[in-house]
Amino acid sequence: MPSNPSSATPSPISVTVEVEYLTAQSDPSSNNYAFAYRITVTNHGSETLQLLSRHWLITDGDQRQREVTGLGVVGEQPYIGPGQSYQYTSGVVLDTAIGTMQGSYQLVSSDNRSIEAPIAPFLLAAPNQVN
Repeated sequence: MPSNPSSATPSPISVTVEVEYLTAQSDPSSNNYAFAYRITVTNHGSETLQLLSRHWLITDGDQRQREVTGLGVVGEQPYIGPGQSYQYTSGVVLDTAIGTMQGSYQLVSSDNRSIEAPIAPFLLAAPNQVN
């Protein structure tokens, strides 16, 4: 019998993203487009989780991709209690005026269960690039 993906246990973590184009830090004449992104990680579960690592796939407008992996986020491996959120801001520079990011966070519960929290693709776009 085929498996039913909708029966999988949903992640207790949700991730929301806000993006800002950084005009003052960008130089389009040199193909440098700077973006800040604010991430909010919310724990909807019943136990405290620790964010251990991150994985990003960054794709620019020419479909060039780069992967970024590392421990924690902005130098921290935060604990996120039930009903709590953790927020941080980071940034990325692209060679094109438009691109996307997507990825996941790896978290662990107090009893060492691994949890992967997907980060849906989000758009990075300089002003007037998208109608």
